[in-house]
Order: sequence, then structure tokens, then C-alpha cells
Amino acid sequence: MNKKLEHTFVLHLEENQNLVHKICRLYTNDRESHNDLFQEITIQLWKAFPEFRGEAKFSTWMYRVAINTAITLFRKSKRNIPTSEWETYAFKISDTEYDDQEDQQISILYKAVKQLNDIEKALVFLYLEDKSYCEISETMGISEVNARVKMNRVKIKLKKIINP
Repeated sequence: MNKKLEHTFVLHLEENQNLVHKICRLYTNDRESHNDLFQEITIQLWKAFPEFRGEAKFSTWMYRVAINTAITLFRKSKRNIPTSEWETYAFKISDTEYDDQEDQQISILYKAVKQLNDIEKALVFLYLEDKSYCEISETMGISEVNARVKMNRVKIKLKKIINP
């Protein structure tokens, strides 16, 4: 790869690396697995970057590669990694408006989302990132109608998990 292309890739990755970290948090439970997945996603992005045509936003393309990498890696993984909750590693900044109830609700949501299958996790992640159904459909490689239907089913499933 030429230097200009390499520089462009690094800039895009630096601007959007939080997206990758969020996906890693969704598909892993400990710091080591998170770092391994982040590295694997970065490698796959690097390998695929020469084929990035710019037809979609870089972040949309990045979501797709990252989610597919996460799903593929953990579907193939047969090993059982000892895990702990991601909250153990999360840094919390104290704020005068800190609301423990909100933190507990987020924790409940993450635990519920972790019970979903890989595709459902990806849908919830994109939905919580305020992506439009059009962007979700592009990222997931499904129709917009299918994205809406699947998301409605996932919402019902999450409600049942949280309030059995």
C-alpha cells in the first residue's frame, strides 16, 4: 500500500476507533479478549481497505467489517475464556449529576443484550448508536424492511429477558 493510502487509513481508524471498541465490548467480557478482537478487527480493516470504494460512509463500512469479524471470530471460537463483566474495567468519572439508577439500567441492558445471538447484538448496537434503518440495512447487508422487522422482534425479546 502506498503511504498516502496508509495515512488515510490511519486517520479514518483513529477517528472511528471508538466504534470498534464498542463492538468489542459487546462481543467480549474481559480486557484481553477485547484487545484481541480489536486487533483482529484492525487487521481485517487494513486488509479490506484497498477495496473500500467510498460508496458508503467509512464508518458504515467499518461497522460492517467489524461486526462481521466479531461474529465470525466468536462463532468459530470453541475455547471457553474465563470472563468477568466489562463494568469491572470501565472507568467512571464522578459527576455531580451522577445517577446510580441510570448506571444500573445500562448494566441490566448490557446483560440482556449479551443473551442475544450475534446478529441481534449487532442490530441493537447499531440501533443504540442512533443509526437509521437505512444505515442499519446497509451495514448488515439486509433490506430496510427486514432491519425494521428484526429490530422489533429484538425489542420484544429484550423486554421478555429484562421483565420475564
